[in-house]
Formats: sequence, C-alpha cells, structure tokens
Amino acid sequence: MTVAKRIDGKAKAAQLAESITQETASLLKEHGIKPGLAVVIIGEDPASQVYVRNKKRTAESCGFHSVQHKVAEDVSQSDVLKLIDALNRDDAIHGILVQLPLPGHLDEQLITQAIEPSKDVDGFHFVNIGKLTAGHTRDAFVPCTPAGCMLMIEDELGSDLSGKNAVVIGRSNIVGKPMASLLLQANATVTVTHSRTKDLPKVVAGADIIVAAVGRPDMVKADWIKPGAVIIDVGINRVEKIIDGETKMGLTGDVDYEDACTVAGAVTPVPGGVGPMTITMLMANTLRAARLSAGLEG
Repeated sequence: MTVAKRIDGKAKAAQLAESITQETASLLKEHGIKPGLAVVIIGEDPASQVYVRNKKRTAESCGFHSVQHKVAEDVSQSDVLKLIDALNRDDAIHGILVQLPLPGHLDEQLITQAIEPSKDVDGFHFVNIGKLTAGHTRDAFVPCTPAGCMLMIEDELGSDLSGKNAVVIGRSNIVGKPMASLLLQANATVTVTHSRTKDLPKVVAGADIIVAAVGRPDMVKADWIKPGAVIIDVGINRVEKIIDGETKMGLTGDVDYEDACTVAGAVTPVPGGVGPMTITMLMANTLRAARLSAGLEG
C-alpha cells in the first residue's frame, strides 16, 4: 500500500516566519521602517476572534507594528469606511485587513474595495485581482491562502508546472479563482470545477495536482485520485469525530486524508497543512507592502 508524503504546512510556515522576522529586523535597522498591520474585526464571531488573535500574535512575533480595531456588531457602514480611510492615510500602517465574514447589514464588497490596493494585503481589491489575472504580480498582492498553497506545490513539483494537469475544486474569489491564475502562471493546464461540474470524480481523476476548496467534509476519495498526485486540501470543516472513544467536534478537510494517502504522492493534512501557511503569507504580504511603500521593491 502506498503511503503518501504528509506535506507539513506548520513546519513550512515556521521556516517562512523565521525569514520574515529576519528581513523585518533588517528593514528596521537599515531603513528605519517597521511593517505595520491593522486588523479590523466587527462583532463577536468566535471563529473570527480566534483567527484575529493568531494574526496579531504572529505579527508581533515577526516584529511588526500590530494594531487591532474591535468594532461593535451594529456599527454603521459609514463608520467602518471612515476607519478604513484613516488607516489608508496612516503612514505607520502598510497592510489593512478586515476580518470576514461581516455582519449582514454591511456591504462586504464596498468595504473591501475601500482599502487602498497598496495596503490590501488580503489581495481582495479589484486592482490586485486584475493584476493577478493578467499575470502582473510584481507589485500586486495575491490572496494569502492560494499563495501559501502555491509554495507547497512548488516544494513538491518545482516552479515550472509545464505538462502538469491541475484541477481546482471550488470557484470562490478567495481561493478557487486566484489559485487557478497562479497555476496558469506556472504553466499548468488548469481545470476549475464546481457544484455544476458534470462527473466531478472523473474530471479530478486526470489531475497531477488537486486543490480542494469547496467546504464538503471528506468529499475527495481515493478512487478520485490519480496515483502519485499532489493534493492540497484547503477545506476546514467542523465535524463530529470519535476521539479516544468519545464523540467530539474535530476538524477535517475536503479530502478523505486516510483514503487519499493510499494513492496520492503527497497530501496536506487538516489541521496542520494550509491553515498555518495562510497566516504566514499575510505576514509576507505585509512585509512586501512596507518594502514597496519605501521604493525598495517593484
């Protein structure tokens, strides 16, 4: 029985964070610039609170200037836009992130598009999306999850994916579409699949690279997978699991990990795969924003 390589996102993220910390110290020493990251969190969503705490902790450990704005759930849209405008004009802030999802009365598109493209370290502004789609990423910000996925794929297969078939499961603006753009840029032949795709297992079975980002627990099974394929599992699903004989809530991905390991060449686990990379790529984007603002890149 084949046992796939476990792609350790936690170890990769720690290695990247170390180099970001060193570069941040050099930037401060040589140019007097400390990367500044502002995170805006609206309301009390428990999962968002955890994500924001992790982002703040990571930013501080990298040596960043880290600011957090906690805003009441019933805040008006104009007040959120005023806060973003103030952060856009604050020279100490190089990256702005508004934690999603937002309360229902707020317009997510209006708010994410209010962030200056040069400070949009989440890569959600239409300017950054356009640059990514056109292949002009030199001064653009790529969404953090696809950027992290791409680094893990490159570790397994190199930076030139010529001749490789990649299938992305999911077409979201946050993962699926930018992921497809990055894979195309690396010369892969890319198929984007979604809920309307006919005979999905057959489409996936032709892939050398599978990126699963659809939010369905354990959907991708061994019989969907080409032997030796590299699988990046972006899904984070809370499900009931039997742990030490007790039923507890646990995390699982969109890929049936144990099943996939019998066929694939390499697979990311959940947790410990894509998740840690996402936060580290946010730090990489913020460091880059600070360097770009000082004319040190681009």
